[in-house]
Amino acid sequence: MRCLTPFGLGLTTIAVIAIAGCDTVTTTQYQAIAITRYTWLVDYYDQNRSSDRPPRIEAFASTELTNENGQHPPDAVTGPDDRGLWWPALPPRPTVDELEARQRPQETIGTPRLNKSVEYFVTFRNPGEPNRTLPTRYEIYRQVVRSYEQRQPLQFVLGINNGSVENVVPQ
Repeated sequence: MRCLTPFGLGLTTIAVIAIAGCDTVTTTQYQAIAITRYTWLVDYYDQNRSSDRPPRIEAFASTELTNENGQHPPDAVTGPDDRGLWWPALPPRPTVDELEARQRPQETIGTPRLNKSVEYFVTFRNPGEPNRTLPTRYEIYRQVVRSYEQRQPLQFVLGINNGSVENVVPQ
């Protein structure tokens, strides 16, 4: 949910927004962080084909890499990709022994698949306050990366209970 102005909203909505709180912070002290991750995932299927249950998913080896401000991380193996992200080395594929060790009775093992994921964060600081790191989404991450070189002041619009960055506005 994004913070909204109360004009045209019902009283119930206004009360919810007031309780949840959506602050803004304007600062030149910030950085964009993207954590890229590879993880091997394996589906374990119930041998009873009449079962409507989805497969049980197990996560195996994983590698991750922290991207800061769009710069080339020293441990990057590939990148930048079409989103400007750098990626770590691939984790080792699970062995048959590892796959069988997690297999339960009456299950068949699916084919291991490599999952790519990214988490985005913004770290910022108001003078006189400690750093705050909050989750965000790709578009916000990219705006902060573009503004970082010039140290352009940014206004961060925080989400519900100030638990995320929902928008960023150059000042």
